Amino acid sequence: MSGTPREVPDDTVRRQREAGDPVASVWVGANAGSGKTCVLARRGVPPLLAGTAASKILCLTFTKAAAATMSNRVFQELARWTVAEDGALSAEIASVTGETPDRATLDRARRLFARAIETPGGLKIQTIHAFCERLLQQFPLEADLSGN
Repeated sequence: MSGTPREVPDDTVRRQREAGDPVASVWVGANAGSGKTCVLARRGVPPLLAGTAASKILCLTFTKAAAATMSNRVFQELARWTVAEDGALSAEIASVTGETPDRATLDRARRLFARAIETPGGLKIQTIHAFCERLLQQFPLEADLSGN
């Protein structure tokens, strides 16, 4: 590998942005290294920018490794935003949302890292199995499970 960035085809960028739309219901499936985790991690950013509490966002994936990677990427991106120059931050937000942010959105973006860190229980990025286990623990009677 030469270490130079790859040119991502416009169709791929468009499809990743569509899959990253948090309003859309999507199934993201692709080859290893194709950007699935990146797309899924970015799905949580627009609602955060719009003011949705971090505790109300749930990100699910199949493996613990993917959940850890997704969590790390979200926190790294939000941490980078706290100190980014306006132009760079504006470009980054536009790449996620497809819209040029206004001053209020830039200010909100700079505070997202602190909001995410301060969220009781943190951001909910977990495996499907962990999520289902938690549901069964919270609602054993409804799931017709024994008390133990």
